[in-house]
Amino acid sequence: MIITAFRYCESGFCPLSITVTEVVINSVIERVKPTVEDVVSKLGYELVDIEYKTLYGDKHLIVYIASDKGVSLDDCETVSNALDAPLDALDPTASAPYCLDVSSPGLDRPFKTQRDFERNYGTAVEIKLFAPHAETKQKTIIGTLTERTADEVTVETDGKRLSVKNAQIALVRPYIEF
Repeated sequence: MIITAFRYCESGFCPLSITVTEVVINSVIERVKPTVEDVVSKLGYELVDIEYKTLYGDKHLIVYIASDKGVSLDDCETVSNALDAPLDALDPTASAPYCLDVSSPGLDRPFKTQRDFERNYGTAVEIKLFAPHAETKQKTIIGTLTERTADEVTVETDGKRLSVKNAQIALVRPYIEF
């Protein structure tokens, strides 16, 4: 089933089609986010992201956490145990079963928030573009992240600063050289 909603765009209100599945996923995430943020921050971690998706035929609520000291398996267990009771009381899936997973974001997870970018200033990043950049003629740019604003991401590459408009960017993630 597809639901048509409307959003404001340059020419007025434009239709926006979303599926019932997307509504359910977003609803679960919106319901749990304040509780998860509260628990995670009280334990001294940063909430990076929350996902609700089907993996291997089961529903999973995945909570990604970060810490300046890194995230260990013990950290994930601590957060998972602390979230059990509040999430059970909240019942975000209306009694539908789900698995709670707590994880670090991973080394190559794309940046999603401004805090992700700030945490990585001065480090090597990979920027994947929808189309080749006008200046470099490349769809992938590797450089040192120097700034991210509401409009663009700036990196230093080959000794010069290069800015890329956010609308041109498919993803930005840490650059890992093997």
